[in-house]
Amino acid sequence: MIKAYAALEQGGTLEAYEYDPGALAAHQVEIAVEHCGICHSDLSMLNNEWGMTSYPFVPGHEVVGKIVAIGSQVTSLNVGQTVGLGWHSGYCLKCASCHSGDQNLCNDAQGTIIGRHGGFADKVRADESSVIPLPDGLDESMIAPLFCAGVTVFSPLLELNIKPTDTVGIIGIGGLGHLAVQFLRAWGCEVWAFTSSEEKKAEAIELGAHYTVNSKNKDELKALTGKFDLLLSTVNVKLNWNQYLNTLAPKGKLHFVGATLEPLDLNVFSLMSAQRSVSSSPVGSPQTMKTMLEFAKRHHIEPKVERYRFDQVNEAIERLESGKAHYRIVLSRT
Repeated sequence: MIKAYAALEQGGTLEAYEYDPGALAAHQVEIAVEHCGICHSDLSMLNNEWGMTSYPFVPGHEVVGKIVAIGSQVTSLNVGQTVGLGWHSGYCLKCASCHSGDQNLCNDAQGTIIGRHGGFADKVRADESSVIPLPDGLDESMIAPLFCAGVTVFSPLLELNIKPTDTVGIIGIGGLGHLAVQFLRAWGCEVWAFTSSEEKKAEAIELGAHYTVNSKNKDELKALTGKFDLLLSTVNVKLNWNQYLNTLAPKGKLHFVGATLEPLDLNVFSLMSAQRSVSSSPVGSPQTMKTMLEFAKRHHIEPKVERYRFDQVNEAIERLESGKAHYRIVLSRT
């Protein structure tokens, strides 16, 4: 039996819950969960905001732990290895996306908390293909958020061929943005942080931003016309996107990794006149996760986390819901 914390109804309080996972599949591994991040996506799923949640619902898709069992056909992982698991717990491994190394774009990718139980538990199962061994030298208690938030902001650096000479603006310095600042500074870019919080301005500089911008000051935005090769939006709220488009250099990109739910109101002439573009991306592939972890190790990049015990899960959820988390939350066994 697996002991977990589950919500029995939409928006419900998480409570102790046990379930029998059945026999371990041939290509699966079972991970003893030591740390699990809480992501805003867990909250969205808990509240069924996307219409895809099934109950009982066990959240948790930023998992770090040790493998305690492997299926009969697992060849690349071993019992005792420390590993991570993110948004996906398996892929079809047959489609063009999987064959080209873009497993994260697989139409049949299995979400770790979609139609199955996640990592708010003592153990979780996943296919071998989605489980990432941790390189030595990383603080296991800190890095769980890298398996969702981290790879979400790191993947565009590879996908968009970002150069160390690029000037990049990061919109929103929160759970995603504070990691984006660190990655892009280490990448070699000139980094600008967009935030309306004076406290976050100071911290963005400490994290590696070269400059900060008051995102509510129209004059500051106007002064940056034609400045950025990339704007990386990490927020989930509606902004005046046309103001931001005007800050892009010719061929500049406005790239969304924050899931803003309202439609984008964009001036096509602003795009067309300077050959600007708008794009988006989800989490990264397993290989991108491995590359990210090595990069984070080399450059000493870590999330800023608040830690809670697993039995404090509802308190942790309330902290996330309040918007006051600084900047990610991790549940830990000890």
